[in-house]
Amino acid sequence: MIKHKTEKQIDSQELIISPDTTRIGWIGTGVMGLPMCRHLLKAGYKVAVFNRSRDKADPLLKMGAKWADSPLSVSRSSDVIFTIVGFPQDVRQVYFGKNGVLAGLNSGGICVDMTTTSPSLALEISRAAEKMNGFVLDAPVSGGDMGARNASLSIMIGGEERIFHVLMPLFRLVGKDIVYQGSNGAGQHTKMCNQIVIAGTMIGVCESLVYAARAGLDPFRVLESITKGAANCWSLENLAPRILKNDYDPGFMIDHFIKDMGIALDESKRMDINLPGLSLVERIYREASARGHGRDGTHALYQALLESNTHSSASRHHAI
Repeated sequence: MIKHKTEKQIDSQELIISPDTTRIGWIGTGVMGLPMCRHLLKAGYKVAVFNRSRDKADPLLKMGAKWADSPLSVSRSSDVIFTIVGFPQDVRQVYFGKNGVLAGLNSGGICVDMTTTSPSLALEISRAAEKMNGFVLDAPVSGGDMGARNASLSIMIGGEERIFHVLMPLFRLVGKDIVYQGSNGAGQHTKMCNQIVIAGTMIGVCESLVYAARAGLDPFRVLESITKGAANCWSLENLAPRILKNDYDPGFMIDHFIKDMGIALDESKRMDINLPGLSLVERIYREASARGHGRDGTHALYQALLESNTHSSASRHHAI
């Protein structure tokens, strides 16, 4: 267990994270959550897991994780609880539901929400936990399924800085670039900055490959050139090759990305700023989802653009 000298007067020197003494709870074993939790198990931590669909947690249970039948059960049996679920409403249910994390949070317990959600919800959770002598960090990640599998995620963290330093041994097991951003909500705001960049970048990558296809170019040769110049970026290096292999399995689903862009647009309105580029990309992604690509990876935007252009081309030929 994690022991404190006095409640709410934490000296980070006295909080020791160790596989021998620290009990971990993990809620959410999807595309990202499962490989992240796997790293903790491999490091020797005792982990209690919960997921709405138990079968998705089976690989972790086979590694020695213990099944808990609710977020409340996870919370009661854990010193540090990680959550990484789908949408803000899922986060709210996991924390505030009748059988939620906060209903079973131990005094001095630490919650780490790694879901991408709204900064205001991160603040709401931290204030509720504080009333129970608990602590919360918002710690959204970037790097997709490959980053989760390779423990190379970028982690953006908001909350009490002392708790951030306490949990660094755990963060280092799942991420590579781990940056403290500020008080509660700052991690989520930083993730919005990340998603705004990705939104514009991804449409550029997909439109570039649509252009290459229509121009009759060899797309592999195109990538050989443009990944060596100023256009190079993570999406071009990691997702463009998937597109060319017709691999649209989600590292991150289109519908989840639409959720993230919606959060960023809502926050921008609250801060009285206008983001026309993000508004445009969000609309295009909604069209991709309407075409049936909502549960594909974000790079399936390429397929939606191809379908749109094929339809437009056919319409022009028919008119002629």
